[in-house]
Amino acid sequence: MNQRPPISRRNLLLGTAAAFGVPAILAGCGSGNPAPAPGGSAGSKLGTVTIGSNASDEIPKKSLETVVKGFTQATTRINTVDHNTFQENINRYLRGTPDDVFTWFAGYRMQFFAEQGLAVDISDVWQEIGGNYTQAFKDQSTGVDGKQYFVPFTYYPWAVFYRKSLWQEKGYEPPATLDELTALAKKMKADGLIPIAFADKDGWPAMGTFDILNLRTNGYDFHISLMGGKESWTDPRVKQVFDTWRGLMEYHQPAALGRTWQEAGQSLAQKKTGMYLLGMFVAQQFPEADRDDLDFFTFPEINPAYGTDSIDAPIDGYMISAKAKNVEGAKALLKHFAQPSSQDIATKLDPGTLAASSKADTSGYSALQKRGAELVSKATHIAQFLDRDTRPDFASTVMIPSLQSFVSKPNEIDSLLASIEKQKANIFR
Repeated sequence: MNQRPPISRRNLLLGTAAAFGVPAILAGCGSGNPAPAPGGSAGSKLGTVTIGSNASDEIPKKSLETVVKGFTQATTRINTVDHNTFQENINRYLRGTPDDVFTWFAGYRMQFFAEQGLAVDISDVWQEIGGNYTQAFKDQSTGVDGKQYFVPFTYYPWAVFYRKSLWQEKGYEPPATLDELTALAKKMKADGLIPIAFADKDGWPAMGTFDILNLRTNGYDFHISLMGGKESWTDPRVKQVFDTWRGLMEYHQPAALGRTWQEAGQSLAQKKTGMYLLGMFVAQQFPEADRDDLDFFTFPEINPAYGTDSIDAPIDGYMISAKAKNVEGAKALLKHFAQPSSQDIATKLDPGTLAASSKADTSGYSALQKRGAELVSKATHIAQFLDRDTRPDFASTVMIPSLQSFVSKPNEIDSLLASIEKQKANIFR
């Protein structure tokens, strides 16, 4: 595989409220008959544009439908598929009979499919929309050949979320170090709470835990190098990450492999758990009346050498499939998605997302959204998330089952890491 060009993630927002990605956390692809979107007119001059969407949860689904409704240059049809199904089948989907436009991820995951010739070069689109984005967002939309293949739409940071009212009642304070986090978890347990909400039925949430523990322990550069197949999974530094994680397991919600992230989010909303490491899209699981009670802190320091300088903040957006039947209409739709007004609609309807456009109107952001934008703007390093910073085949066939195995049997670290390393060597050649 060609080495990808360096992507600047330092101070991504550069003082603006811009940033990155939608709560799709994982996407994939679908078959079946697309349903008409509420927008578009039958006589539109650009014909029909089909959209393959991973926005299967109620709030993001409604958000996309509403944004598309404002696009009147063509008739639009949305084919919505479950997140995990979409992601697991994306390669087959793009090589088969894909929709014109499809939801996907920035950075490495975009570059991977662009290199395979499965996406349309939209550099001409960027000549028109480039002024809506910072250079960092353009970098995240650029392939190894220097051309653009992706239009950023929204983003969301990962952090540790909690209910303010519960913490005020119990006298809890956000921890600054791992020792303080452990002490807080012990206090929560003594108070009859499950300290850390946790779910990994769908395979991807545990990736976020690994990411933050590795970033905090070994730093951003090592993490990205590991994701790129350049470091050994049997390295003592990686083992230290899993040892730290194992030490926190007693405070995690049990039976995680049988629980969805939505169910874990609901346990936080119901004050059955004390905190939850997840993307800001956890707000979707809170009744609207309770969303002002949701707050977060960045995962605390583990290694003073790195402090809290890194976070996950994935960018989600749209691409055009190489087999698109209506490229002209698809490009027009991508220009619509790039408009600040389109992203304003999305962030208003979906409390767990932030607009990627630097020209978006952030005055209507909730307190949570404002805090999320601030968190990203202060981060020195922004990772895209494990399954977006590595090869998709390595993420799906190796890391998902491996992390689920660890969650099930956290004491078998050495054999697990040896297995990951062996499989990695076969994939990264």
